[in-house]
Amino acid sequence: MKPGARLRSQCCETEVIVVRAAREAEVRCGGHPMIDLTATPADRLSPDLAFAEGAVLGKRYTDAAGTLELLVTNAGSGSLSVGDTPLVQKSPKPLPSSD
Repeated sequence: MKPGARLRSQCCETEVIVVRAAREAEVRCGGHPMIDLTATPADRLSPDLAFAEGAVLGKRYTDAAGTLELLVTNAGSGSLSVGDTPLVQKSPKPLPSSD
């Protein structure tokens, strides 16, 4: 997986762009592995209920170590994870005061 790679979910409408990938990882959405954007899933899978919180459009998601970062380009009902470890939404950095 390289930065700039585009992935899509096999169980919902979620699409992401890889922003940072310092290691190889199995990115999942809704509990199922994500596939290349150009690939067509064989059958529409149902999201695992443990990973059905959804992904928010325009938000970045990262792992605890900060080695993987994904940008959501199309929102969906499946949650992002690496294996069984959920990714967390990255909070924006506060800007310095202009006073």
